[in-house]
Amino acid sequence: MGKIKQNPFVQKVGFNRIVLCGVLLLLYGFFCVMTQGRFAGTTRILSALNYAYFLGFLSLGVTFVIATGGIDFSIGPVMFCCALVAGYSLTAHGVPMVAAMIISLLVGLVFGVFNGYLVAYWSVPSFITSMASMNIAKGIASVYTKTQSVSWPQASQEGGWYRNLIKVGDIPVGLIVFLAVAVICAVILNKTRIGRYILSLGSNKEAVRLSGVNVKKWEMAAYVICGLLVGISALFYVAAYTTVQPGYGDQYNNEAIAGCVMGGTSMAGGLASISGTVIGVFIIALLQEGILALGLRKDYQLIITGIIVIVAVFSDVVARRRKN
Repeated sequence: MGKIKQNPFVQKVGFNRIVLCGVLLLLYGFFCVMTQGRFAGTTRILSALNYAYFLGFLSLGVTFVIATGGIDFSIGPVMFCCALVAGYSLTAHGVPMVAAMIISLLVGLVFGVFNGYLVAYWSVPSFITSMASMNIAKGIASVYTKTQSVSWPQASQEGGWYRNLIKVGDIPVGLIVFLAVAVICAVILNKTRIGRYILSLGSNKEAVRLSGVNVKKWEMAAYVICGLLVGISALFYVAAYTTVQPGYGDQYNNEAIAGCVMGGTSMAGGLASISGTVIGVFIIALLQEGILALGLRKDYQLIITGIIVIVAVFSDVVARRRKN
């Protein structure tokens, strides 16, 4: 194993990424065999991709937060809040489609600012802040929509062009946009000052503060980025599924965090991988679609996702102990 890790190609690509790609291929092969080839059809692949898009943006956002050593359990409900507030403004108040999409981004951004300000400037633990935001998001969505579900326009209806975010003809626009945003996130995290400070905060916040850096500003920035990406994820969710109901979204928190942690982001902070997060998201999406293809309830995916989180965090703890 040591010789494999020392291989120049493995060192350049990353051992963890290679393992994740192998897991992704093995999962795909397993589901194809278990469904006698039915899983290999384009229908299942497209369905998995639709799931990966919105989940991917959630995972990219929470990667920045976890990199600081924090956590955000409100991303799922906030995504639904964005979709419900924007969708109800569109359907009940006649707001134009472009304005509704901007509202979705703004709602996510407001929650990001709110969470970041409480954590960075008021020193409220991120766990408590995100739990409060989760309930606030559910409450705002229910009150604003009068507890009604909201259906965004179908592709054939007026304003239905927003569904082109997912696919135009045979072109997987959603995949292109998601990968492009992932590249931007990777550049921000690894090549810019804000990314370096975010990672440094997760490694040793006190040392960064003593070096004269405004740690509050950069810690808050991580939550703001997360909020913006959550607003984007809401648009991709409705572009794929159109209908949103109040009170939901919790189930996507664990899946987004699982994809992030599985990809190599340390729950202790200071270490993050955008490319690993992308591969982890595709594994979660493929797992979700594969379980449905086998005729099993989604409850099984919740069990497997929980196990994945435990194994990923345990592996990170063991790796850190060996390093120390």
